[in-house]
Amino acid sequence: MSTETSVPHPRISAVEGQPMDASDAALYATLMKRSPAGFAYFDADLRCRRAGDALAALLGAPGADPHGARPAEALPEPVAGQVEAALREALAGDGAPLETELAVPGAEAGAEERVLACLWLPARGADGKLQGVALAAMEITERRRAEEVIRRKEQRYRSLVEASSQVVWVAAPDGTVIDDAPEWRAITGQTPDDYAAGGWLAVVHPEDRQRIEEIWRECVADNRVFETGYRIRTKSGSHRHFDVRAVPIRRGDAVVEWVGANTDVTGQREAEEMRGRLTEQLSAAALRTARLQQATSMLAEALTVSQVVQVITEVGRSAIGADYSAVALLDDDKLRLSLVTPSPTADQAPSDTPRRASREDIKVSDQTVMSVAVRESRPFLAQHPDELRLQLGRDETGLFAHHTEERAWVGLPLLAAGAAIGALRFSFTRPREITEEERVFLEALAGQCALAVERALLFEREHKTAEELQRSLLPSDLPQLPGMVLAARYNPATRHVQVGGDWYDVFRLPDDRLAVAAGDVMGKGVLAAAGMGRVRNALRALALNDPRPAAVLAGLDRLFSATEDEEQFTTVAYAVIDPETGQGAFSNAGHPPPLLISPDAPARVSNNEPGTPLGWPSQRQQTSFSIETGNTVVFYSDGLVENRRRGVDAGLEELVAVAADAPPEVVGDPERLVDFLVDRMLAGYEQVDDVTVLALHVPPKSA
Repeated sequence: MSTETSVPHPRISAVEGQPMDASDAALYATLMKRSPAGFAYFDADLRCRRAGDALAALLGAPGADPHGARPAEALPEPVAGQVEAALREALAGDGAPLETELAVPGAEAGAEERVLACLWLPARGADGKLQGVALAAMEITERRRAEEVIRRKEQRYRSLVEASSQVVWVAAPDGTVIDDAPEWRAITGQTPDDYAAGGWLAVVHPEDRQRIEEIWRECVADNRVFETGYRIRTKSGSHRHFDVRAVPIRRGDAVVEWVGANTDVTGQREAEEMRGRLTEQLSAAALRTARLQQATSMLAEALTVSQVVQVITEVGRSAIGADYSAVALLDDDKLRLSLVTPSPTADQAPSDTPRRASREDIKVSDQTVMSVAVRESRPFLAQHPDELRLQLGRDETGLFAHHTEERAWVGLPLLAAGAAIGALRFSFTRPREITEEERVFLEALAGQCALAVERALLFEREHKTAEELQRSLLPSDLPQLPGMVLAARYNPATRHVQVGGDWYDVFRLPDDRLAVAAGDVMGKGVLAAAGMGRVRNALRALALNDPRPAAVLAGLDRLFSATEDEEQFTTVAYAVIDPETGQGAFSNAGHPPPLLISPDAPARVSNNEPGTPLGWPSQRQQTSFSIETGNTVVFYSDGLVENRRRGVDAGLEELVAVAADAPPEVVGDPERLVDFLVDRMLAGYEQVDDVTVLALHVPPKSA
């Protein structure tokens, strides 16, 4: 671009009436013709009166003559619009300099956009009146690219840290805490105030603390790398081993901060300790005792028979070197043993009941390792194949055809209250002598296994009863309405095989309006399911008498206070809707707020006051609402948004984000929508609570 710039005469008035001498003129000419920065002066009518040679090229208009022209007459769009807007803002301001950035399209098709940093300086005459605006522009594209590279590196670093097992923390040059460390607090259970006051040192094991603190202070004083290991107290009260490495970050010769990374090495430490015990040649009795304690601890956490079998399999292999193991339970008639498979792995579907092997059961009257152990209520030992055939008169190749390499066997009865409930079987691929100490260990292990199996059977029966009760109290079918489509999902938690008190209900009122309710009764098992049934039935009865939401919840408050335990925690959201108009009323007793999805506005959760749970002193409030055509309202339980790793507030934000990502065809189909919300909200999290979701959608009117 050629931008002819006339250089003022040395004595011509320049700024605010002051004469320009020769040095000023030389400086002016140099800046206007040779500076890589762009300079220009615009009058109050936005016309360019002076422009440096570099400016037009910077603004993406090489070859243009801006003299006397407004931005739109000399510059391409959208640059002209940006320049004119900045000029008007500078002229309308209080005279203070204005800093902006201009985005200039690349000179060629597909070329990267350039960025200019602009400084707009309002100019006033000798009389103080605003005469125009001076512009100084400098290209900062490369700086922006460098900043973007740095930003991406920071993002990659953060992603790497979050994806790794390390916990990163930052300390001041003197070693004190300066930044919060949420990941660390999630492990230790510290509050932000606790962490700010004592930092990571506050949760170091008392036996390690003095040593670690001395090493840390020495490293801070000498500005050298801090690298060691210690035990920390977790939020559960147990202690875990961590390795830590912290390095000083320097700026010049000065340390500006410390960055540390902690790695959980508990598994490694435990393995090292186990190897150490073995190398120290601990007595076999002490080692078996430790194994039995480990088995007892693991069995105490096993809730299902399948999980018990999984623990026994692991303990048998690790404690006595068994190559195969099996557990069989007596059927109700006490005539057959049914093999139980271990608990499913992470990529298999969990089961609520003992999983039987895909083969015929074992008759108690048969000559097998487990049958003899059950019939005679004593351990059965065969240390090699000849001994097995001698005792049984046969081998078990037909029974365990896939274990043809077995060469030694142990059968143990599972006794509960003196009566057999099943049998435990270990086998080895080599002849194996079972010592008296090992026999004592195995009998103790079988006793622990029997207790765990008995507890698991009781638990599974209770779970089955509770789930059947809960499902029986949920609507088998949702009302079919011409102007409204409904869909619901109930996902019971499976990890602990416990049903809860989550529920939903939809029913028609005598005046053809629709009553919609969602609730949650605290607790698990039969008691929670029964409590849910009482609340649901009471709500239906109250709604038939006076369906107003506030009146129904007030009635539930009275019933709850009179009949339920004071410590019981129950929430309910209740609405009455006219399906013809979408108009309704809503009241909430401490339940999560409904999700509102509209094609014309961002998804959101209701901001109405949630109220208090049932039975708490409260004046129930009632609000009106309307489900417009094309909109959807979703009621749900807290299991959808809350878990051990995600709080309620974060879960609500994530729910809104997930709903916003739902494709239009999903939003318009409640059946697909509830599946979409459940799948996306539970992805990556362990489901520890039941989840109920109920969606009401008003489809667009047919043309």
